[in-house]
Amino acid sequence: MSFWDHLDELRGVLFHSVIALFVSFTVLFFFKDFVFGVVVLGPTRPDFWLYSLLGFQVPPFELINIEIAAQFFIHIKVTFFAAIVVTFPYLCYQIWSFISPALYQNEKKTIRRAFGLGAGLFYLGVAVGYFIVMPVVLIFFQGYQVSPEVTNTFSLTSYISMFSAMVFMMGLLFEFPSVLAVLSHFGIIDRQMMKGFRRYAIVVILILAAILTPTGDPFTLLVVSCPLYLLYEFSILICKSDTSEE
Repeated sequence: MSFWDHLDELRGVLFHSVIALFVSFTVLFFFKDFVFGVVVLGPTRPDFWLYSLLGFQVPPFELINIEIAAQFFIHIKVTFFAAIVVTFPYLCYQIWSFISPALYQNEKKTIRRAFGLGAGLFYLGVAVGYFIVMPVVLIFFQGYQVSPEVTNTFSLTSYISMFSAMVFMMGLLFEFPSVLAVLSHFGIIDRQMMKGFRRYAIVVILILAAILTPTGDPFTLLVVSCPLYLLYEFSILICKSDTSEE
């Protein structure tokens, strides 16, 4: 294929991806009560599954809006992120369809597995961020006070900012093992190298967690860092499997 043929293929991939995002965005936009009432604001309710599972008595988590147009723009922002989450496997498929013709047969098998693993890990990261990390962080900050005379009142903007960071970004960070699996297959890294860089990886994980968490406090840093470190250990197992296959 010529350069212009590749460019035409890329245009087709981008077109189909944008259409998928637009359709998902349009549908989700009109399901505001479900997206916000059930999903986004779920961790603010005392009957959220993690609180019930651990037996926590969590008081109602009240949010306020202090900006005129904030609720409208937050609706658009959250709907867009939700559309990405819904269409993520299809977006991965579009990327795969574009790069697969340039790969050898043995490379296709590895990259196809990586895309499949990446789609699953993305949803696992979203689930970890939504069902575990976000509720734990909320419990901590809701009960934390410098003085009984100072009550906690949280804005909708700050909640959505933390929600996006905890949920969506955790999904993206969970893509890490799929990237390492590809690098391991091509001999760029191996299991021993990953184990040797463990101490440096801890530092990098803490830096990533500090960037990811909008509050920057030590508790949230710890809550986010723990699953990321477990993800690194899982990545070592992935590299070991690929290396043995070689």
